[in-house]
Amino acid sequence: MDAFKSLIIILMSSVLVNNYVLSRFLGICPFLGVSKKLNQAVGMGIAVTLVMVVATAVTWPIQHYILNVFDLGYMQTIVFILVIASLVQLTEMMLKRYIPALHKSLGVYLPLITTNCAVLGVTIDNITEHNFNFVESLVNSLGCGLGFLLAMVLFSGVRSRINDSEIPESFKGLPATLIAASFVSLAFFGFAGVVDKLFA
Repeated sequence: MDAFKSLIIILMSSVLVNNYVLSRFLGICPFLGVSKKLNQAVGMGIAVTLVMVVATAVTWPIQHYILNVFDLGYMQTIVFILVIASLVQLTEMMLKRYIPALHKSLGVYLPLITTNCAVLGVTIDNITEHNFNFVESLVNSLGCGLGFLLAMVLFSGVRSRINDSEIPESFKGLPATLIAASFVSLAFFGFAGVVDKLFA
């Protein structure tokens, strides 16, 4: 029961408290670029979540059973980037084959998952910062992906409201987007401490 409680805390914390986009400010490029339309935001969020979980499932054993065993820890970043790039290419091919409409709507932002620092950050943090075991790492990656998806969907709604509103000319475009992103980020800081109190 304690193990299950621990996994729930990890999941909730990674979605709300330690949201990689709104609390750690990683993965801002797709967050700002693909959040204009809800369907694109959801598609990108699901794709990133899938890549995060699968990348963790591949990189955690590589780190613990290859890099650590042969004292090749200095190769971590390079190896992880190669794994993530391969998984993104696989995801892109699958979307192009089975969901061509989503593949076309995501456009150039789909290959940019390769350079999405949130994906690399999750895989490295699972090992270096949190020292999670394999199951905990998968749960944390799932939570981080769901947090990314939540941030994308929420910000998509905020941006649609901005587009429908009359705002001063000098704030139109990127300034209004960045100000809105800062307000959404501030709202997420309100979740700090909530998870610990719920499961105390």
